[in-house]
Amino acid sequence: MATIKDIAKKLGISPATVSKGLNGASDISEKMRQSVLDAAVELGYKPKSLQGKVMRKICIMVEDMNYENVDQFGYEIISGFEQAAVRNDYEVTIVPTNLSMQTREKYDTFMLKNGYSGAFLLGFRLHDDYLKQLNHTKVPTALLDNYIEDNPWVGYVGTDNFEGMKGVVNHLAAKGHKRIAMLCGNQDSMITERRLNAYKHFLWVNKIDLDLDLIAYGDYHVDCAPLYVPHFLEKGATAIICASDFIASGVIKQLYNMGKKVPEDISVTGYDDLPLARYLTPALTTVRQNRVDLGKSAFILVDSLIKGVPISRIEMRPAFVERDSTCYIMH
Repeated sequence: MATIKDIAKKLGISPATVSKGLNGASDISEKMRQSVLDAAVELGYKPKSLQGKVMRKICIMVEDMNYENVDQFGYEIISGFEQAAVRNDYEVTIVPTNLSMQTREKYDTFMLKNGYSGAFLLGFRLHDDYLKQLNHTKVPTALLDNYIEDNPWVGYVGTDNFEGMKGVVNHLAAKGHKRIAMLCGNQDSMITERRLNAYKHFLWVNKIDLDLDLIAYGDYHVDCAPLYVPHFLEKGATAIICASDFIASGVIKQLYNMGKKVPEDISVTGYDDLPLARYLTPALTTVRQNRVDLGKSAFILVDSLIKGVPISRIEMRPAFVERDSTCYIMH
């Protein structure tokens, strides 16, 4: 176990200066403080008061995900995580982040400086600095819908996307659809890749030809529909699978603006089963992710990693929810 003296020796400074850097004293420079924190992380330093016991302070880092109200995807995930954490005597802090913050300060030094023993990361993309740094971190970290290989300190929590897409594609195929479009989320997302691969696989299972002109990326923005729906219709799509319920709501609105009826002229499906899904006109056929249970599972993952249990993945089962936005194809 590294000590303050070890850090001082590595940097060629006094133990008193190291102590100031670790404790956020105001009479040393920011550059020196950062050097102390970086060295502490590198050497595996742990404050004496925390040695031999679990630290009870963890954070939820949120980048590109909305979570302020119940209609937003992250709300129930965070709620589930917090519920489980409180029951186990953890203090949880929500930390909004962005690329600027990630460039300014390394993940490990941020966690050490703020006294966090673990984290749950939401809404991060594959190219983000913090995600790249997780290849080598020793901070117990859970990722929603992202996976880091070969690091026992980082685990994945999510929903079985293969099973989710199976329900949607098989449902549409059973209703006679042969021209099924896919409006994906972010192009640089592991989940987009997995759902897209599942979509292609179940088209093949149902003997439906793959047409790349029926695939587009909407970045989970509700206003992406006008960019892609007219093109899908020109290519003969009779159904549109959407990467989220928000995207699906935009697609339905765009279809109505074009004088099309859902589902009589074209079927639409979503993903997530947000509260809004049942209140759309028509009510949305979708794939339910139990977001409260996802949050609780993420806490179990972080807690296990903190306790030295190297869990790789926790994956929930989705549920296909049929409502009124799909029907048999009209010939």
